[in-house]
Amino acid sequence: MVHAAAEFGTGQVFWSMFWFFMFFIWIWLLIVIFGDIFRSDDLSGWGKALWTIFVIVLPYLGVFVYLIARGHKMQQHAQESAGRMRGYQPPGAGAPAHDGGSTADEISRLADLRDRGVISEAEFQQAKTRALS
Repeated sequence: MVHAAAEFGTGQVFWSMFWFFMFFIWIWLLIVIFGDIFRSDDLSGWGKALWTIFVIVLPYLGVFVYLIARGHKMQQHAQESAGRMRGYQPPGAGAPAHDGGSTADEISRLADLRDRGVISEAEFQQAKTRALS
């Protein structure tokens, strides 16, 4: 026992840590991919099912094909999701700046978001200009 522990050198510790890190990155990548698949409004139920099956049956190929085919949409989905979680979606990020309410209501909502620190003064001024135009 002592002899085996003495042979476990720095190089083996490095490789063990490297492979653990690679495994952690792989799990994180799968979670991000599956999260994006199910968050996508532009995929039908069948599309989501097929991507899920593809990633489960052929994991490496499925992940790489998904990143190539739909990688550009992943950032857009993440930004839209973060905007919805904060209660604000920046103008031009998918939905219009105001949804049929009056301009005064829109400016009031923007001022409230600015006062709570959700948007900066520059974002407020830009959205206010857009609402008034």
